[in-house]
Amino acid sequence: MPRLSEAEIAEHLAQRPDWSLEDNEIVRTFRLANFPAAIAFVTHVAFLAEAAGHHPDIDIRYNRVRIALTTHDAGGLTEKDFALAAAIDEMLG
Repeated sequence: MPRLSEAEIAEHLAQRPDWSLEDNEIVRTFRLANFPAAIAFVTHVAFLAEAAGHHPDIDIRYNRVRIALTTHDAGGLTEKDFALAAAIDEMLG
């Protein structure tokens, strides 16, 4: 899958305002009610990621979960990253 241009990345980020660009990744930090809720959220993300064949970097800090997406084999951001970001956002409602 080809890497997105800067213009394409900006266009996608405009549709995902809770995500930000950091060092060739899109990132978002989610704040959940408590630690069990954070773990349940990560489990749901894991199933989405597995179904997409695209696996994010995940950092859990008690009730905060940071998700970072990039396509390592493409050397940057691709449609896969924004598709998974959208699926995660939709999961939350």
